[in-house]
Amino acid sequence: MSGTASPHDNQIAPAQGKLGVMIPGMGAVATTLIAGVVAVRRGLAQPVGSLTQMDTLKMGETTVPVKEAVPLAALDDLVFTGWDIFGGNLYDAARTAQVLDPWQLESIKPFLESIEPMPAVFDQHYVKRLNGKTVKTGRNKCDLANQIRNDIAAFKQKTDRQVMIWCGSTEIFLKETDVHQTLAAFERGMVDNDPSISPSMLYAWAALKEGVPFANGAPNLTADIPALRELSQQMGAPICGKDFKTGQTLIKTVLAPALKARSLGLNGWYSTNILGNRDGEVLDDPESFKTKEESKLGVLEYILEPEKHPELYRDIFHKVRINYYPPRGDNKEGWDSIDLFGWLGYPMQLKVDFLCRDSILAAPLALDLCLFLDLAQRTPSLKHAGVQDWLSFYFKAPDVKDSGRPEHDLFLQAAKLKSTLRQILANPTAAIVEEEAEFAEA
Repeated sequence: MSGTASPHDNQIAPAQGKLGVMIPGMGAVATTLIAGVVAVRRGLAQPVGSLTQMDTLKMGETTVPVKEAVPLAALDDLVFTGWDIFGGNLYDAARTAQVLDPWQLESIKPFLESIEPMPAVFDQHYVKRLNGKTVKTGRNKCDLANQIRNDIAAFKQKTDRQVMIWCGSTEIFLKETDVHQTLAAFERGMVDNDPSISPSMLYAWAALKEGVPFANGAPNLTADIPALRELSQQMGAPICGKDFKTGQTLIKTVLAPALKARSLGLNGWYSTNILGNRDGEVLDDPESFKTKEESKLGVLEYILEPEKHPELYRDIFHKVRINYYPPRGDNKEGWDSIDLFGWLGYPMQLKVDFLCRDSILAAPLALDLCLFLDLAQRTPSLKHAGVQDWLSFYFKAPDVKDSGRPEHDLFLQAAKLKSTLRQILANPTAAIVEEEAEFAEA
């Protein structure tokens, strides 16, 4: 009977059919993600670093693997496509990225060769250090965004559900302007080629307009503007934070809560990175670095709350540096020098040197976000909620609803994520209720 609600409307819809993963920017992170998923499917490797594939969830008195407790899409059901400015297939892109060993790429070469990215929307004004080779052209930004929509529509013919995750380079620093405040203003701005509308925003608009959830792995101002939050809620296409929390910031969101928990004071925190991949090259431009710097600097202030603990954290000197060093490639080094003080004000120091692999850390985060955003869209209480702040665990710059205070503490973020999973499994239609962090389970 028309207009009558089905009992299934009050349940999490099953993950049936193929989940299409659409990626703007098919470079190091994207190729590492896709190659990794294929390797795991074939039993050649383990999905280490992925909460959805490796972690557990406490359900009452029992503990169950997340992928068994939660109705997530299976890795066998993932289908990949995307856009890139350099041309060539994904095997070529993966060899250029030099993240994975050649022998590992050879074992899945035919699959990677079968995926050739589509021409991308790109403007060098927003990423100064790159030159696009396969780039869309159009009358204006609205035309370009609608070309992306056409690409999405074509992919919908091959898949049952879709998500989009930005794995492109960091764009220049942009501040919110009038064009970002409402959807109507934003769409007029696309027609007028407003310079405050970047390519990543065009991808986000196109995805959300097509009802496709969107995640941002870079620190660009993108979906975290009022206009696109409005569109996200309107179309039932979830969004979340930005900038994958991988190396140095991951460590920072572990150590800072420890200092705060023990009421240890902090005078300064100096962080520097060296990396030689394309991300490092892009961030060598001051305008792109400014975007990344804003994302990385906010962490300590939010965790330590100096306004509540002025005697411990009032005068912190926090410095962040990123240095492009080509010999290091994707193997990033994050070095932290921390000046703290304890009982009676006596000084101490803590040094951390994290020799990490940038894309190896980012790829499982991208996988989890794709699976969780798809879950959110299939969950009645989450579909039209817009910002999914329970996914803060994955980001340097978490986004929250209604301009609330973001959570940066990794353990509180993990507890919130698992608490949300338990709540939607128990009652898919109920509003998410904030619970006190359960550290034992997080």
